[in-house]
Amino acid sequence: MAYVWSGVTIDCLDPERVARFWSSLLGREFGPSQQGWVYLGERGEPQPRLVFQPVSEPRTGKVRIHLDISVDDIDEAMAAVVDLGGRFTGERHDYEQGVVVVMADPEDHEFCLVEYYG
Repeated sequence: MAYVWSGVTIDCLDPERVARFWSSLLGREFGPSQQGWVYLGERGEPQPRLVFQPVSEPRTGKVRIHLDISVDDIDEAMAAVVDLGGRFTGERHDYEQGVVVVMADPEDHEFCLVEYYG
């Protein structure tokens, strides 16, 4: 039995809007999707697909899993997220290995931008 990570599913009130944000941020193309859902990427690609699933209730409480996005320039990446409709949560961690900032997409799903040093 082989276990292969094939995707991440994100619950959304507006899957199209949230998928456009992530598509622009990550440069991932829209793939074949079920009606009402939006997929970025396709099965078999080197990166796992991102799947945006419609739900009827907004997110409440802290998300228990999130994406980490590696970037070359943390300030430039933060500005790009804000330009795309996301926001900076105000949380930043400076470590010897690099810096991590917590951002949120248009529906407030948190994720981290990470700039590693060296």
